[in-house]
Amino acid sequence: MIAVIAAVVVPLGYRSMETPSGTAAPADSAAPVTPDASAPVPRTSSPRREHGGPVGEADGVVPDGTTVFDDATPAVAELDAELLDALREAAADAAAYGVGFQVNSGWRSAAYQERLLREAVAEHGSVAEAARWVATPETSPHVSGDAVDIGGSDAQTWLFEHGAAYGLCPVYRNEPWHYELRTEAVDGRCPPMYADPTHDPRMQR
Repeated sequence: MIAVIAAVVVPLGYRSMETPSGTAAPADSAAPVTPDASAPVPRTSSPRREHGGPVGEADGVVPDGTTVFDDATPAVAELDAELLDALREAAADAAAYGVGFQVNSGWRSAAYQERLLREAVAEHGSVAEAARWVATPETSPHVSGDAVDIGGSDAQTWLFEHGAAYGLCPVYRNEPWHYELRTEAVDGRCPPMYADPTHDPRMQR
């Protein structure tokens, strides 16, 4: 009987998930750097909450192949309207150069963000180290719908070079996929990036 129970329980065990990005904002004295194409791209597999059942698309889990034009996907549809408009304008222009914008993460529920934070602590070994990658539900711009993680090194590079014209700016040097709307950048340049979220004053609340 024990052997049978073990055979059933093991496949249902906890699956760790590489965290997308957790936070964002602008302005560090260091100069921006070109996104590293070898940087890890967040996975889109569906994790499970420790309490309360599965986390799914309704919480912001993103199906493979999602783009900025997928209105039926909550992670896209629940983004701030101005951010989404800017993303779609940029994506339409980038498509003329054969560049497609894949969404790896967008809006997230507080429950999903909390899950990602727990996983980051388990993966990195401490709350302090996890904070370099994942924000709390209270501070995450993903939860408020103000941040998007763009997949594909070509898309990240295109946005890095042209995003300011649409008000789309990279925020953290350790997360070249994480973009937020900075409307003041349209007529100039994006603000300098933070090294990581722990340098972002918004994350200190």
